[in-house]
Amino acid sequence: MTSSMEGLIRCGANYVPLSPISFLERAALVYADKPSLVYGNDSYTWKQTLERCTKLASSLVNLGISYGDVVAALIPNIPAMYELHFGVPMAGAVLCTLNTRHDSAMVAVLLNHSKAKIILVDYHLFDIVRGALEILSKTNSDLPQTVLVLDQLSIPVGNVTSPTETLEYEDLLRSGNLNFEWRRPNDECDPIALNYTSGTTSNPKGVVYSHRGAYLNSLATVLVSEMTTMPVYLWTVPMFHCNGWCFAWGVAAQGGVNICLRNVTAKGIFRGIAAHKVTHLCGAPTVLNMIINAPISDKIPLTSKVVIVTGGAPPPPRVILEMEELGFVVMHGYGLTETYGPATLCVWKPEWNDFPTDVRAKMKTRQGVRHLGLEEVDVKDPDTMKSVPADGTTMGEVMIRGNTVMNGYLKDLHATRESFKGGWFHTGDLGVKHPDGYIELKDRSKDIIISGGENISTIQVESVLFSHPAVLDAAVVGRPDEHWGETPCAFVTLKDGCGNTSAEDIIKFCRDNLPHYMAPRTVVFEELPKTSTGKTQKFVLRAKAKAMGTLFRKNVSKL
Repeated sequence: MTSSMEGLIRCGANYVPLSPISFLERAALVYADKPSLVYGNDSYTWKQTLERCTKLASSLVNLGISYGDVVAALIPNIPAMYELHFGVPMAGAVLCTLNTRHDSAMVAVLLNHSKAKIILVDYHLFDIVRGALEILSKTNSDLPQTVLVLDQLSIPVGNVTSPTETLEYEDLLRSGNLNFEWRRPNDECDPIALNYTSGTTSNPKGVVYSHRGAYLNSLATVLVSEMTTMPVYLWTVPMFHCNGWCFAWGVAAQGGVNICLRNVTAKGIFRGIAAHKVTHLCGAPTVLNMIINAPISDKIPLTSKVVIVTGGAPPPPRVILEMEELGFVVMHGYGLTETYGPATLCVWKPEWNDFPTDVRAKMKTRQGVRHLGLEEVDVKDPDTMKSVPADGTTMGEVMIRGNTVMNGYLKDLHATRESFKGGWFHTGDLGVKHPDGYIELKDRSKDIIISGGENISTIQVESVLFSHPAVLDAAVVGRPDEHWGETPCAFVTLKDGCGNTSAEDIIKFCRDNLPHYMAPRTVVFEELPKTSTGKTQKFVLRAKAKAMGTLFRKNVSKL
């Protein structure tokens, strides 16, 4: 049988492997003399950034980097970290950005697992890498070469004595060839980045991103955040986390300005917005909480629209409400390291503007619908793989499929196959689907509390806790109970000046706003353990709750 579509071919004229490094080439053409990076008093144009990234790629190749090799980085949100997102893949290598809060032992584990050939490290983090290399040297003689990145703002180059075994980043760039021919991907599904999960539930896993997925998710992040031409983006999300939710590449696609922020503080955020007329930033709910609870002296009124995309954990309605009272436009997204960061967005419908303020805030806590880079997001029964009813109450597992799902877990085929069972990525998040098709998270599968046969959503309990006027931060986990199996245990951080608030006050407040069985029976006042991306480390809290032993009585005093 002859096809009716004869005469068609695929060739270099109509097919080129997708890669986000092409965004830099275009930005340097269209926005050549416009600012690309601003860091304190230092700034670069898009033409300069292209030149620096090209020379970086050339220098990495001169150091022996081959196609597919891993180049690691332990660097905060400074220009060098941004340049690596282009320079490393332009050399044909895979960028592995490491969590800046890891200690030497963890860095050693990840360097060994990734087999990185080079590690670039910020001056202030050099001792961590040196410690990691000492650990590796005991069992491995093939250590990665170290390149030191100096912070030009706080460490004058002339006053620094570099360790003899390291190269310096700026010297490396100076040795590069401006005419270097980029190593573009042979296949758009080739790896571009290796990201390790945050370890909120277990040891980090190596998530591999492709050029294709990074390209598509970068454009999707631009669209979901309503980022028009030449935005001004403030770096409050760590670039090591999902490559800055893919905004590291996305900002280049729009010829924007990257305002680098080494240390994220409320004061720095407000000053950055005021000084540079910032249009966009991102952050986990903990960043939003930091902003709304900043001292009055640190707050600077917004003079124009500032979009903040939040995700990582469902933001309590109170937090969204208070952010919008400050003038921010909050967009709530959802995703995982395995989905290149953002995967869904609570797309706002104009008719919702007529709802009361508190209802609007609650609507925004929903995780919403897939962005344009994904094929499908659904809530399914993980055993039958059937979709749950769109009734807003039947719980199932959130599952995702599409081109912005990871290639897999590095060197862990079993985990990769398990996560892709049935042709869908299993997120491990439990949620419901509303009649309008929007999904809403209820909990992580590991976090759900089963008390007396009833499922208790820790997210729902935490939302009520956050509405208490004395509560700054809160997390809920299950504590063993002799009768019920487990009951909710709340870990709470109080606002300054609210130290007189008791456990009984918190429990009563929850009982007044929740079914009694959902209210915490234990309240612990302490600072919550966090990952560097602002996620609460619930596995730490679960261990603490378990160590408390079985709960025998109903009334618990302040611990």
